[in-house]
Amino acid sequence: MKNRTKKYISAFVALMLSVPVFAQVPAPAQKQSKPILLKGATLHIGNGTVVENAAVGFDNGKITYAGPQNGAASLAEYEVVDVTGQHIYPGLIHSNSTLGLTEINSVRATIDVREVGEFNPNVRSVVAFNTDSDIIPTIRANGVLMTQVTPVGGTISGTSSIVQLDAWNWEDAVVKADEGIHLNWPNMLIETGSESPDASLSRMKEARKKTLDELSLLMRDAAVYNSSKHDKENLKLAALTGLFDGSKKLYIHANYGKEIIESINFAKEYGVKNVVIVGGGDALAVADFLKVNNIPVIYSGVHALPTRDEEDVDAPYKTPYLLHKAGLTFALDYDLSIHGIRNLPFIAGTAAAYGLDKEQALASVSLNAAKILGVDKQLGSVEVGKDATVVVSSGDLLDMRTNNVTLAFIQGRQIDLNNKQKYLYEKFDNKYKKQKEADVQAAPTTMKN
Repeated sequence: MKNRTKKYISAFVALMLSVPVFAQVPAPAQKQSKPILLKGATLHIGNGTVVENAAVGFDNGKITYAGPQNGAASLAEYEVVDVTGQHIYPGLIHSNSTLGLTEINSVRATIDVREVGEFNPNVRSVVAFNTDSDIIPTIRANGVLMTQVTPVGGTISGTSSIVQLDAWNWEDAVVKADEGIHLNWPNMLIETGSESPDASLSRMKEARKKTLDELSLLMRDAAVYNSSKHDKENLKLAALTGLFDGSKKLYIHANYGKEIIESINFAKEYGVKNVVIVGGGDALAVADFLKVNNIPVIYSGVHALPTRDEEDVDAPYKTPYLLHKAGLTFALDYDLSIHGIRNLPFIAGTAAAYGLDKEQALASVSLNAAKILGVDKQLGSVEVGKDATVVVSSGDLLDMRTNNVTLAFIQGRQIDLNNKQKYLYEKFDNKYKKQKEADVQAAPTTMKN
């Protein structure tokens, strides 16, 4: 019996070894072990500056040099990587994302984006972040190396965190934990539906007023909790106290102009220090108000349809340029789907095609995003002292026709750019190439007259 069992085990092992194995999620890279110097490329720093024939050196995960190649002569002990003719960019940052919190929409067990209830400021999205998501490698391949993990649902969804996209677990991935609270401002625009318009409108107004009253009560309680001593910790109120001392940001998800103004005034009334508008569909219409109050915007609608019939069909494409012209600080995100996050550089590319300077467009998904998220001292640009989180592309990173990431580093670690989509492309490309070769060989020779 034992011999038969051993035979079965041996046969199973042999079968497994004979099947090609593809790791859909590559193992995280090891810590940088030797200094590296990228040389010969065009450097896009992320702050609007471009350096031709540049070099970027980094050691122990930090950038030690970024500038003209002839200024890197002192870095003789660095391992040189020749990237002549290519482009070096800061790793791109995606704001307002559920990446790692959901995988397959039709499988409930893979969805962890929201908690039950309306007010959940104490919910920490980062603890549910799945570093083994199959989607993450496909996003890194286009140059997106950081994201803000954001909960959804309810009035107060919870807290977001900034993570890097090459880690064994969420603890290793964290760049800045619990950096902001997300508030979904109640809609002013109400769809009445099929029931009596008057009855529906009245019911919706009552529900909105109730939500705002409950929100006001929660904020008052949090302010008192923050300014007084207490024997027992209240998790919800404790999570909100960072809003009053500026250690946390309040991300208000709002699109309609009046909602944006109302929500900001609400935050100011309760002494919230740092406010960010997310969505910002009407940000341009209230640009003066936003500028006076120094409110940045995470704009979500570049690849969306116009919201009003009278708007130009390309109005969303032009909005980033107009926001910049109005003097607002803004970042761009891609909120249609987690799979679409890989298109973040092309969102910026669209903005560049409709008036925004190319380097300003890059900043909208790098340095500006880092400033808004509060990690600009560490990320967002290729500058000495910052994390060596950089991308090398053989073409323009913001152009889908030429975007081709050849190298990527997170905190100095060279990450594996393979992913399931590349594997499948190569698999079937080879299949049909071989089939074509076989067909050519099998074809009869044509006699010449």
